[in-house]
Amino acid sequence: MNNPKNVTVIDHPLVRHKLTLMRKKETSCGEFRLLLNEISLLLAYEVTRDFPLKEIEIETPLEKMRAQVIEGKKLVLVSILRAGNGLLDGMLQLIPSARVGHIGLYRDPQTLMPVKYYCKMPSEVDQRDMIVVDPMLATGHSAVAAIDEMKKLNPKSIKFVSLVAAPEGINTLHSAHPDVSIYTASIDRQLNDHGYILPGLGDAGDRIYGTK
Repeated sequence: MNNPKNVTVIDHPLVRHKLTLMRKKETSCGEFRLLLNEISLLLAYEVTRDFPLKEIEIETPLEKMRAQVIEGKKLVLVSILRAGNGLLDGMLQLIPSARVGHIGLYRDPQTLMPVKYYCKMPSEVDQRDMIVVDPMLATGHSAVAAIDEMKKLNPKSIKFVSLVAAPEGINTLHSAHPDVSIYTASIDRQLNDHGYILPGLGDAGDRIYGTK
């Protein structure tokens, strides 16, 4: 089956392997966190693939040469609290110079709609490209609400990274923000009646932090 437009499924064998281990209900919190950290590095490689490069002159221990570096890329990573921090930590290992923002959203259990309770962003977001991270793209309402807030800050571009996505969430996000590229390790089958992804991996925040 073809992927939806403007959606990149990162199906590297290592990503598939680690995601399978994360899905297993007997995987402990510690193992889950470690796997999420590892898989977020692999996702970060893909989402930064289009960073432009420029040549500079350097000197190796043997001679001078022209070599490539990332060209003036200013980046801000935005975590949708709380589960987004699981992806954020791994990505920061790969991109330690990125600025970091946080937006707090919780899902009303009755309406399944997001409620914002916190937002803290770095300065000069309008000069930066933005990557918004949340492990689960389920109903898509939290992602839409977060990107609604981020667009008020007028970043240069926005990408969204999730570990697992549902078709309903992809449709909701792209109906509201068709310009936002989605990167995910898997598009799962569907949502259940409570808005959880099937087959999914459970509540990512609970599995990261050992809460109920």
